Amino acid sequence: MTASTGRRVLAVPDLSPEALTALTTELAATAAEYDRSGAIPEAGLVAAHRGGYLTATVADRYGGPRLQHRDVVRILAALGEGDPSVALIAANTLACHQSQAERPGWPEDIYAEVVARSAVRPTPLNVIRAEPELGAPARGGLPATTARRTERGWILDGSKSFATGGSALAYHLVWARTDENPTRVGHFIVDADSEGVSWHDSWDHLGLRASNTHDVTYTNVVVPHGYFLEIPFQDGVYRDPAATSGPASFGHVAIYLGVARAARRAFADFARTRVPTALDRPIADTERIQTVAGEIDAQITQAEALLFGTLRRVDAGEAIAAHTLALTKTLIARSVIAAVQTAVAALGNAALTRHNPLERHLRDVLCVRVHPPQEDTALLAAGRAVLRPQSPFAG
Repeated sequence: MTASTGRRVLAVPDLSPEALTALTTELAATAAEYDRSGAIPEAGLVAAHRGGYLTATVADRYGGPRLQHRDVVRILAALGEGDPSVALIAANTLACHQSQAERPGWPEDIYAEVVARSAVRPTPLNVIRAEPELGAPARGGLPATTARRTERGWILDGSKSFATGGSALAYHLVWARTDENPTRVGHFIVDADSEGVSWHDSWDHLGLRASNTHDVTYTNVVVPHGYFLEIPFQDGVYRDPAATSGPASFGHVAIYLGVARAARRAFADFARTRVPTALDRPIADTERIQTVAGEIDAQITQAEALLFGTLRRVDAGEAIAAHTLALTKTLIARSVIAAVQTAVAALGNAALTRHNPLERHLRDVLCVRVHPPQEDTALLAAGRAVLRPQSPFAG
């Protein structure tokens, strides 16, 4: 059975609460260990693969289940609650499959191979974009990484930063520009085993420490001619796709909703078992801690309502402006950070020890801020929309 037949070759993920809870529990069992070692979270990736969660966005024409956006974020929230490093690798993989489902660009034979590999083992994919000098490209700019056309294919050269997945990746979609005149920009499909791909263990981060978001160098990497996915200039201007929020981009913020849920559970576990001698009963019995728990839950409820409510509107066919989607992501990010910080502040030193999972959840949830669009750009776009003369909010 092959992807080209259009018959089912990939597992349909079980989205029942029981299955997602079991997935979270399995990942959580090794999350602290991988956080300390920084190793590729192989056990978590295997668990996610086993349930079909790494291929949930593969189109049905390739043998996949092609789940809707709101179901994808349920998966990523469950993964994020268990191990957000696994969830980030999964989110990037799912986004690549989602892009192929909506805008096919991969050569059919190569994508069929990706699907076939994905049926038997974890096959992470990622778009490799950030560069040492430029940083992340969401705020503009063109890549320094270049590809020159030769008879044997494109020759790719350049250095990239923050390439999540590291050596676990099966394929890289490398953002680069051609040496042509006029130049073209897009993603080059690079087999991870290609000669000239070199990893540098540079990732020593505050959070998502097992995501293996290392630096990578491409030196004379040969890429076949048909493996270039061009991003056209619009009106002579290059517009970076990552600068605009769409429903698929909500996958990243869903990871951190999962982190907030994990923090809520860690807070409750600690409160139920902490019995100060002066109190002679668990602190969970006090109104102070009960109020704090209520505040944590309120922030998570708010994030869930924004995330799932917005995606229900999208899946129902309602048009939502890009700046509104970006603003919604900002509000979700604020809520999940507030939930975790509230838990940590209430417990003080006990929450900041490496023996308490809240310390790890705090480090992880702060990483929500790095995913584009960042808060300042989201607020700027929303503010400009409000102040336009034709805006319904204008007087």
